[in-house]
Amino acid sequence: MPELPEVETVKRGLAPTMEGARIVKLELRRGDLRFPFPEAFGEKASGRTIVSLGRRAKYLLIDLDSGATIIAHLGMSGSFRIEAGPIAETSVSETPGEFHHPRSKDEKHDHVIFHLEGPSGVSRVIYNDPRRFGFMDMADRTALDINPFLYGLGPEPTGNALSAAYLAERFKGKAQPLKSALLDQKNIAGLGNIYVCEALWRSHLKPTRPASTLVTPTGKPTKQLDLLVSSIRDVIADAILAGGSSLRDHIQTDGSLGYFQHSFSVYDREGQPCRTPDCGGTIARIVQAGRSTFYCPTCQK
Repeated sequence: MPELPEVETVKRGLAPTMEGARIVKLELRRGDLRFPFPEAFGEKASGRTIVSLGRRAKYLLIDLDSGATIIAHLGMSGSFRIEAGPIAETSVSETPGEFHHPRSKDEKHDHVIFHLEGPSGVSRVIYNDPRRFGFMDMADRTALDINPFLYGLGPEPTGNALSAAYLAERFKGKAQPLKSALLDQKNIAGLGNIYVCEALWRSHLKPTRPASTLVTPTGKPTKQLDLLVSSIRDVIADAILAGGSSLRDHIQTDGSLGYFQHSFSVYDREGQPCRTPDCGGTIARIVQAGRSTFYCPTCQK
């Protein structure tokens, strides 16, 4: 699944074209993705102006002047691309069992098309999703916090609400492995497997240690927890700057790929030397809750 930096990169790529543009028509080329589209989805979005684009955790938020927000998730293979100029609507059918590479521009996987008129002229923003694990929903902007997809999410890893004191409150008394606690979206919104592995390496913390070991007996954050929060912020910022990590299906709106995967220190580097200076360790891989965890047994304690 795309992680926060990938979704943030997509948001920034779409914003110049979509913000301030009028949706002439929202074209739905099928009745569902992972879930059915909301009732009258196309009609409610067509004719509305896009006020702004935002992001919450791993969800793209498209705010309309009607007060509604389109909530979009890319799933495993979803991507947006931008094309200039109008296009005649066509009916696109799918051949059962036929598979195309997720980065293909094959029209049969173009399931949603935003036909736009805006500051940048006439354009189309096309959502392509071969596996159809992505989805789109619509909710009132003032009720996003109670939307089933967004309800109960923790603070953003890039926001001021994330602090060592906050995590100390969440982690105290928890025997849960540290990596699992960080992947819990109720603790921090948007963190995924790749960036948790990288942040734990940067803070020299073993992913299997109990989360409570980063909290003092009086409930205060340890210096290690302070370092972990800084590492989370830094690794997310670095990944956004690099355009995300295009390991398999993720693609930016201009068709290019992210580059943070070339900077991985531990993720997918099993058997390779640790990059911590003077460590001398070797990156290991273990499985936690069905997910691969990469870490250095030598310098991560």
